[in-house]
Amino acid sequence: MSEERLFSVDEERLIDEAFQHLLDTYVQSVHRKKTDIITKAFNFARNAHNGIRRHSGEPYIMHPLAVAQIVCSEMGLGSTSICSALLHDVVEDTDYTIEDIKNVFGPKIAQIVDGLTKIAGGIFGEKASAQAENFKKLLLTMNDDIRVILIKIADRLHNMRTLESMQPRKQYKIAGETLYLYAPLAYRLGLNKIKSELEDLSFKFEHPVEFQEIQDKLSFSQSEINEMYRKFTGPIIQKLDSMGIRYSIKGRLKSPYSIWKKMTRNSLTFEEIYDILAVRIIFDPETPDKEKSECFDIYLALTSLYKSHPDRLRDWITRPRANGYQALHSTFMSNEGRWVEVQIRSRRMDEIAEQGIAAHWKYKDAGHDYEDDETELGHWLETIKEILEDPQPDSMDFLDSIKLNLYSSEIFIFTPKGELRTMPQGSTVLDFAFTIHTFMGTNCIGAKVNHKLEAINYELKSGDQVEVLTAKSQKISPDWLEFATTAKARAKIKQWLRKNNRESEKFGEALFHEFVMNEKLDVNQQKMDRLCALHGMEDRGALMVAIGQKKVVLGEAERDLLKGSGRSWYKRFWTSFYKNGSSDSKKEAQAEPVTPDVKNKLIISDLESHVYSFATCCNPVPGDAVLGFVEEGGHITIHKRKCDTATKLKASNGNRILQVEWNIGNSIFAAGIYLKGLDSIGTLGKVTDVISKKMNVNMTRLLIESKEGVFEGTINVMVHSLDDLKAIQEGLKKIPGITTVVRKEE
Repeated sequence: MSEERLFSVDEERLIDEAFQHLLDTYVQSVHRKKTDIITKAFNFARNAHNGIRRHSGEPYIMHPLAVAQIVCSEMGLGSTSICSALLHDVVEDTDYTIEDIKNVFGPKIAQIVDGLTKIAGGIFGEKASAQAENFKKLLLTMNDDIRVILIKIADRLHNMRTLESMQPRKQYKIAGETLYLYAPLAYRLGLNKIKSELEDLSFKFEHPVEFQEIQDKLSFSQSEINEMYRKFTGPIIQKLDSMGIRYSIKGRLKSPYSIWKKMTRNSLTFEEIYDILAVRIIFDPETPDKEKSECFDIYLALTSLYKSHPDRLRDWITRPRANGYQALHSTFMSNEGRWVEVQIRSRRMDEIAEQGIAAHWKYKDAGHDYEDDETELGHWLETIKEILEDPQPDSMDFLDSIKLNLYSSEIFIFTPKGELRTMPQGSTVLDFAFTIHTFMGTNCIGAKVNHKLEAINYELKSGDQVEVLTAKSQKISPDWLEFATTAKARAKIKQWLRKNNRESEKFGEALFHEFVMNEKLDVNQQKMDRLCALHGMEDRGALMVAIGQKKVVLGEAERDLLKGSGRSWYKRFWTSFYKNGSSDSKKEAQAEPVTPDVKNKLIISDLESHVYSFATCCNPVPGDAVLGFVEEGGHITIHKRKCDTATKLKASNGNRILQVEWNIGNSIFAAGIYLKGLDSIGTLGKVTDVISKKMNVNMTRLLIESKEGVFEGTINVMVHSLDDLKAIQEGLKKIPGITTVVRKEE
């Protein structure tokens, strides 16, 4: 029996329309039409969430409906997943239990809902961050059913689409976590379209100014891009029509995030990004067995029209990516002198590229409703299981290990017997040794690569044949972590080092005890936290190991710190986190009303300079979009929001993120400028004239190199604010012959 409705007539109409749209989308899919169970799940969820609203004010049921719509239309999943998406918050937010779900909808849907519900809890201890632990539990659920993680990605996508009304500190945290973990995870599962949207949404909330600038430039360039597309594709259309191929052709603009990433990584301006436009050719093969050969036929036809870039052919047809992606990519020179990337795919390949693993199941069995079939991810899941087996992983190490295995490109390595092994790009001999066996890794002394002797840190290339060499006398060194890149190798090395560190820790404790007794010091937890922060150690155990290994020598600085008393301003600030509910809530990604958040906001001023320091990894200056991160000891480090380190911190310790505002007076800050242009007499003099005389700014470093008539280099300057830095850049851009002037990102 239906319960009394607590929403307005208009709201009820919106709910009904959203559900009807979901049903219409599902009916048009290839799945068996199990509309009855989807309707039952919707009515169950609607009654369970009746009268409940999101913080944005809309009826709560609109959220599970939106997640189910993403699962159906954007992932291509079937009735089991749609029902689970509709029910995914019922157990967590209402009085219903998993047993109730099981009794009404059966064990499979109950298992998936249970997997989604378990992600909200905390079972891995207090030391690890909530984000890392939630992500770890999310990965653990993949052993039961891969659909759990697919629905979780859909849930995250809708939460990112409705992030506007959250407080800035929460936006940074959720966007950073999404960019660091969920976008790579979507990529690994083959959900390329969703991956790009997650990246763009994260970029939009973390760097709204840069996002809008790129959007404006794309809009401004739209007519030019359309004209370039028309002229480039005209001859292609004529050629393919003459070949009798059934196809569609469309243009794809590079996403704002990928443009910004390329600009910052390569110190380029927007105008210097040459591959903003890509052309995608999607064809229907005559027969399935001709699919691959027709890809290459189309490529050869294009080479008769345009010159191809010799180094830009990517064959993911014969050797697909680990996430199942298949396509032929090449870059051609247009008649207007612009490089254009062309992607050639069959219809099947295109659906796999958009919908990932779900499309694999579709093409294996058109009537299949996405039941237990995870073979495409078998190898990757085995790697994830090995990471999860590490008994006490540090939160950041854990996230880094996952990250390495989410976003890495693949290379192909052969064993001495000719067996093919897939490795992440950048893998070393040591990484390969650990993939063979732990014994091979721990005793590795080098390898014969293509019959030539190479060291354990030699970076492998695709196609190498590798024979690992071992010696029982070999001992693992901490230095191995510098060139071990795969999760398995790093986990095994750290496991061995932890065991070896126990003796060093005991010796360090003895030295520390002797120091405290001789100096007559009083030590408490607060002082130990500050001592750990002083040496960049995460906890007392790590500090004692460093003392035992003589990496930290106790002296005057440690004595002065331990003699200090009282509670500092920043310690009170840090303590306020625990008193004001900073821990992650179940609904961390829901929209919240914007309210003043004095407790979690820092005003950067000259008077409080003892409270914070500026991160050397990104060197922020007043005017930069920044955030604060509260260290273990209470001290606050200021990072630029786009800093890679800050992104990791948001993903792993988002509850320690502070909103920051600038109120700096006369302090000066270091910043770098990258220059490039035509080398001519007097150019350097004009550069220094602009900086030193016209702008009255001090230069601390000048490095310029010239080659074949082109110069490039960097200049380090001391500025008061971002406005000063922009003024210098504008002045330098006016010098004849200079083509590029951008801020140098560390």
